[in-house]
Amino acid sequence: MHNQLGNFLSLTTFGESHGAAYGGILTNFPAGVVLDLDEVQLQLDRRKPGQSAIVTQRKESDTVKFLSGIFEGKTTGTPISFVIENENQRSKDYSHLEKAYRPSHADFTYDKKFGFRDYRGGGRSSARETINWVTAGAIAKHLIPEVEINAYVSSVGDIFCEKPYQALDFGKTDDNIVRCPDAETAERMIARIKEIRKEGNTIGGTITCVVKNVPVGWGEPVFAKLQAELAKAMLSINACTGFEYGSGFCGAKMTGAEHNDLFNTDGRTKTNLSGGIQGGISNGMDIYFRVAFKPVATILRPQESIDRDGNKIMLEGKGRHDPCVLPRAVPIVEALTAFVLADMMLINQIRTQQNLKQ
Repeated sequence: MHNQLGNFLSLTTFGESHGAAYGGILTNFPAGVVLDLDEVQLQLDRRKPGQSAIVTQRKESDTVKFLSGIFEGKTTGTPISFVIENENQRSKDYSHLEKAYRPSHADFTYDKKFGFRDYRGGGRSSARETINWVTAGAIAKHLIPEVEINAYVSSVGDIFCEKPYQALDFGKTDDNIVRCPDAETAERMIARIKEIRKEGNTIGGTITCVVKNVPVGWGEPVFAKLQAELAKAMLSINACTGFEYGSGFCGAKMTGAEHNDLFNTDGRTKTNLSGGIQGGISNGMDIYFRVAFKPVATILRPQESIDRDGNKIMLEGKGRHDPCVLPRAVPIVEALTAFVLADMMLINQIRTQQNLKQ
């Protein structure tokens, strides 16, 4: 099983939803970086369950403990290892799934691939794995302090935040429980999620991420294009079904004359339909992209399914689940963005140093 993220900066993770703990090891993190561990915990608190009426009510403190790689508040250059204990498992909620496959979950595919699966909360396939990514991303953000990363919920079902990101105050994103910086739209989103939850159903939507102050030159031009690395990270998030950057799919409707970003004399562009990336490399403009999330697969109503022997069964979701993943996915998107950008920055830094030696 592939459990590693990154190219030069690398994260290897472990853990299952109803196991003892989650954790990870960060390698190739530079020495001497002062870490704000309170900020790291803050990002974990933004992701944790039980924080509002529109997310899962599983109660976890999600407190991270660092085991190595940090001394007197600074990184040592050795592997940074961390662990987050699981505290509030209710494995009995999943006993009915021992031989049953939930529709649109990883149950069937895991069983067929490995011949065995941990059915308690999905085991390794659980979205609780993302706690490792938020930890690593919050640490990685210390390598690129000048870069501003702001994600927000831009749609829930058919309710869209119609304002362009330039008109939004990202300082208001966390002012409401759905994490949409437009208060009026947020109220409608929250009402829709609560309505869906009462029906025993779930709903999807999109998260938009805006990145400012990325210098020219991050990203590799062939198999590690910046947009490809971002897309790989985002599509690794549970329930993510799509990624587009810049003009995205709307750009497919345009002509070249309409879509080309013409240059100003300072090298910046008059428009930014490229989304801050050209040829797989950052061009100094704002990077912006949108991530689509499907409705959570577990719904609290009967559905037809099959068991391990292929028999038809009726299955109803039990336990504590998010009616919509979007509010808790915002810090995950931001953390993965920070990790990818820090990785690309370090690779670019290595190349620059090599060029200076030649």
